[in-house]
Amino acid sequence: MGPDHDLVVRGGTIVDGSGDGAFVGDIAVDEGIIVAVGEVKGRGREEINADGLIVTPGFVDIHTHYDGQVTWENRLAPSSDHGVTTVVTGNCGVGFAPVRPADHQMLIKVMEGVEDIPELVMAEGIPWNWETFPQYMDALAERSFDIDVAVQLPHSPVRVYVMGERGAKHEASTEADRAEMTRLVEEAVRAGAVGVTTSRSSGHRLKNGELAPSVLTEEAELLALAKGLRNTGCGVFQLITQAEAPADKDMAVVRNIARAAGRPTSFTLLEVQHLPAKWRDMVAQVEAANAEGLEVRGQVFPRPVGVLMGMDLSFHPFAMRPSCKGIGHLPLAERVAIMRDPQFKAKVLAEAPVPDPQPMFNMLAGSTDRMFELTDPVNYAPSADDLIAARAERAGQSLDSYLYDLLLKHDGRNIIYLPGANFVDCSLDATREMMAHPDTVIGLGDGGAHYGFICDASWPTFVLTHWVRDASPDRAFPLEWAVSELSRKPAQAVRLSDRGRIAVGLRADINVIDMDRLTLFAPRTVHDLPAGGRRIQQKASGYVATIVAGEITYREGEPTGALPGRLVRGEGYRAMREAAE
Repeated sequence: MGPDHDLVVRGGTIVDGSGDGAFVGDIAVDEGIIVAVGEVKGRGREEINADGLIVTPGFVDIHTHYDGQVTWENRLAPSSDHGVTTVVTGNCGVGFAPVRPADHQMLIKVMEGVEDIPELVMAEGIPWNWETFPQYMDALAERSFDIDVAVQLPHSPVRVYVMGERGAKHEASTEADRAEMTRLVEEAVRAGAVGVTTSRSSGHRLKNGELAPSVLTEEAELLALAKGLRNTGCGVFQLITQAEAPADKDMAVVRNIARAAGRPTSFTLLEVQHLPAKWRDMVAQVEAANAEGLEVRGQVFPRPVGVLMGMDLSFHPFAMRPSCKGIGHLPLAERVAIMRDPQFKAKVLAEAPVPDPQPMFNMLAGSTDRMFELTDPVNYAPSADDLIAARAERAGQSLDSYLYDLLLKHDGRNIIYLPGANFVDCSLDATREMMAHPDTVIGLGDGGAHYGFICDASWPTFVLTHWVRDASPDRAFPLEWAVSELSRKPAQAVRLSDRGRIAVGLRADINVIDMDRLTLFAPRTVHDLPAGGRRIQQKASGYVATIVAGEITYREGEPTGALPGRLVRGEGYRAMREAAE
């Protein structure tokens, strides 16, 4: 007799994503669907012995930027290296559709500035075999991946598509413009987009300092996007708020969007250095919005936002000094050799930085007092004693001199870590409080973006190690709670109801994890993007197997070659199909 099932995961400790207690049992899978949970007597064509291991649903990351990477690549690393089996792209109002051929370069420039993806990589990698957003989705539907991909409609491309140069130059939209934007939202959601996104952040700029098209738009335009969701009765709204605005002003916009859309609305919620108390005011406003009957969530990141700097990355603390700018075009080895010359070092340290059109770089260059040297295995929550400034003082050196020498370690490949948010006074207390709040959802991994700056897509591994296994008893989150926050809750947040739990009838996206061996390694640069572009990758050990739609995609962190992941169309597409039938 042949096997009874395609796959059986046998004897593991099942943490099913519901938040309920773990239990030992088996899981049977047929045709990509879970068909039995508990005791499975039948044999599988393939079996995984999970004795002594935990078995979880695949993780869901609702805040990524794989919009370009999905058009040229099949593996969505680093997310897929960390148990993630579904990602949602199109966040922060940036993306590559809809677009007219004349505006390809404009969207590349926006993504280059906002998400730190090199222009040459996108110019080489993106096929541009679409114009409308439904056509973009159809192009993705022809492709296969190691994980599933859901998409959102981004505001900046919509604005440029409708208004042309007027949209790029931040002119006010007309009533006719806004009506067309509403129509495009409806069209995208009915084609399967899971939502629409925008950004009001002054930090979202092109490299020349110009703001992204969505940033200065009036509220009426945001409500026109929201109206598209209301008209379909489907989809979610995601936005980045104005970091400098008072909480009540920020949240008034969020609440008005949620009212206009009648749909779930989420926004980025961070503890920031210059406004450390604002997050708490934002949470209070979220509670008030939900008490009103709206559905509003803060998207929170479960560790410090990890800004990474180095000679082999997009930026380093001396990159704006004239002498370093003058050699910035040279290969790494040549730059390192020049910078090791004591006379060159003295010259650099005596120079003042040249201000950059992008304010973020100016801020980073002035934040040397909050920087750390990255360790391996990585420690994202070091103590104040580990600050480079504190080490320099103990060594009797100036901060700049000590930091300069650190940059040149490992042949210039050493990485300097600046906690960009969620680590005021070297504490994760606020982060823990935000994570635990019932009106938040964990996300913000930004996979597919910030190729030379940030590698935060590894956050599921950090949650399971730092916040579950390694935390002190008074700070540790229960494993069952953490797994639910990594799977069921984000899936629900974007209305992907067929995944996020281990239950009969749901999609067989599963992780088999050795919690004792789970380790998060330090990020490292690789040059494997189109045109030889550089990006940061980050690996982990302890993921015994990752399963997508019933197929084993990773064993012990290594890809099997299976590519069962596909484009996931959202509830608007399903509603349209059901109405047609």
